[in-house]
Amino acid sequence: MSSSLEQLKGRLTDVTSLRSAIAVLDWDQQTYMPSGGAHARATTVESLSRLAHEIFTADETRQLLDKAKTEVDPTTDEGALVRVVGRDVDLATKFPSEFVARKTKLAAIAHEDWVKARANNDFKGFEATLTEMFEIAKQEAEYLGYTDHIYDALLDQYEEGATAADCVKMFEALKAGQVPLVKAIQAAKPIDDSALYGEWDAAKQSQFTEFIAKEVGYDFNRGRQDVAPHPFCTTFGIGDVRITTRYKSYIGSAIFGTLHESGHAMYEQGSPADWEGSMLAGGVSLGIHESQSRFWENIVGRSLPFWNRYLPKLQETFPALNGIGVEDFYRQINKVETSFIRVEADELTYNLHVLVRFEIECDILTGKLAVKDLPEAWNAKYTEYLGVTPKTDAEGCLQDVHWSMGSIGYFPTYSMGNVLSYQIWNALKKDIPGAEEGFGRGEFQQVQDWLIEKIYRHGRKFSPKDLVVHATGKPMDPTDYIDGLNAKYRAIYGL
Repeated sequence: MSSSLEQLKGRLTDVTSLRSAIAVLDWDQQTYMPSGGAHARATTVESLSRLAHEIFTADETRQLLDKAKTEVDPTTDEGALVRVVGRDVDLATKFPSEFVARKTKLAAIAHEDWVKARANNDFKGFEATLTEMFEIAKQEAEYLGYTDHIYDALLDQYEEGATAADCVKMFEALKAGQVPLVKAIQAAKPIDDSALYGEWDAAKQSQFTEFIAKEVGYDFNRGRQDVAPHPFCTTFGIGDVRITTRYKSYIGSAIFGTLHESGHAMYEQGSPADWEGSMLAGGVSLGIHESQSRFWENIVGRSLPFWNRYLPKLQETFPALNGIGVEDFYRQINKVETSFIRVEADELTYNLHVLVRFEIECDILTGKLAVKDLPEAWNAKYTEYLGVTPKTDAEGCLQDVHWSMGSIGYFPTYSMGNVLSYQIWNALKKDIPGAEEGFGRGEFQQVQDWLIEKIYRHGRKFSPKDLVVHATGKPMDPTDYIDGLNAKYRAIYGL
């Protein structure tokens, strides 16, 4: 007879298989499925999510888990698996299967409602669905339980151990370090990046973005790139990690979108191959995950050495860019300008976009703000924090897909990722002097190897906070990020 641990692994394989099937269906819905299939798809994913939840939270799973705890050494991979699964089961058993199925079904319907609402600039058409999703989030928090703030329960699912108070402290530090720099740049001579806007052939953009994704290390034998309204990365297993991008009038949109999603994907692809199907595989938290996407997008992809190598290839693909020197191109892709769209925001103002979403989520969850008043509140915060007022809800409160998916409590992890990207980069540079210069020679393997050793290969084995200390030698601290931004942008703007 097999051990309790082996029996547990068998049940977990069924759960991960069902979750992978749901992920495939979600990927298809966001890339190729006709809009008319939304309700049928919602019914399908509702059934699959209910089955996965029922298997995962069944008494038999809990019993096998309890027995397995007595069979394993807690310091081994198997011990880590039991610990991780134990936390996941504890969280999952707090939700009734009917509740999980309801949320999953609503998310499938809400995605299509959001796509239509954004395309038609019709917040009213999305209001009822979004109201229901926030009500589900409130119920979710009550099921999970919390001590200080309702937001804590939701955030903990994405970033274990993080709280609303942590977010407030982080944003205060970021505002203190970034706002003076933004003001100084606004008073400086503006950068003209108009040459980067135009009509760019989508097929050629696809070709170029896939080329640079391969260059930095994204494995297309275990992935692919498609197009979606909102770029994302999804994982069906270590051997199948897919990314999407989108093509817009700004040439950098697809380029940096692809590098961003490639960062997520390489993290997922970096788990040990023998963890395929294991709940230890993949990213440990959204903050750590975002540190990798921002690392490859901003620290690598927006660096001068990177474009010393790849600008000639881009100009060969798009001759309209001929005549732009690499120094000017570098300054143009790092232009600081307040804008409406988070995913198009520069490094410096990005966190202010996240702050708006964090504060609005807190206000809706605590009853301070009604969903029907969201557009007005959104516009007021953009006016206050970024000095711009969205002209439409499509470029305002309807721009992000997250709330339609039920991902409420998610947004602060983006700023955590920004902070950690520079902290990880500084630790890496100590071990690999000259790493940045290597970008100019197309040398990324050393960087990949370091990230695999320090972060990727550990999957979910450590808690997020422990992994940060393991990789960088200290807890998360905004200092490296603020210092890095000041050094970079003061040089670019001659401050």
